Amino acid sequence: MHNIEPYAGWLKYYDSSFDDRSPFHGKEYNYDLYSEAIYGYYIDPAWDSFGSETLYLKILYADYQEGFVVLEFIGEWNDTLYNDIMTLKRDFLELLMYEGINKFILLGENIFNFHGSDDLYYEEWFEEVEEGWIAAVNFPEFIQQEFRKYHVDTYVNMGGTLQIDQWRTLHPLRFYELVSALIQRRLN
Repeated sequence: MHNIEPYAGWLKYYDSSFDDRSPFHGKEYNYDLYSEAIYGYYIDPAWDSFGSETLYLKILYADYQEGFVVLEFIGEWNDTLYNDIMTLKRDFLELLMYEGINKFILLGENIFNFHGSDDLYYEEWFEEVEEGWIAAVNFPEFIQQEFRKYHVDTYVNMGGTLQIDQWRTLHPLRFYELVSALIQRRLN
């Protein structure tokens, strides 16, 4: 797992450690020291912790004027044992929502497992984004099945056209425009 790095191609456009509105503003990364681990396996030092024991993320891009953020995840999403959605919502997402973010693009290619529980925090998050939306892009099919099993898909758009393999080739604004258009098409 230590070889899986968050996507760095957009660092020329955005770096959360330099964004004074980011929860990770001022964070200094030591790329020579592997200290964070998931189930005993070290992960790349570029991933950020939001308080979960098994799930880490990276803010790849945030645009406060447009009100969107792109988040990449790695690890096991565990709502059963650790209530990851509660920690994510209370300790991280609410900080972004306070800054005006109401459209969330979640990249899930590196989510290895999902253990569900109830959907109350997903419902709460969905209701609080008001005119916004939540999109799960490139989540593995078995994770999507688990999301559906726990009714997370009622609140998070996923699957179908949101499996965007070439997202890394796009400028972050173009990627957002693409996802936004796909969400609008679903809503209409």
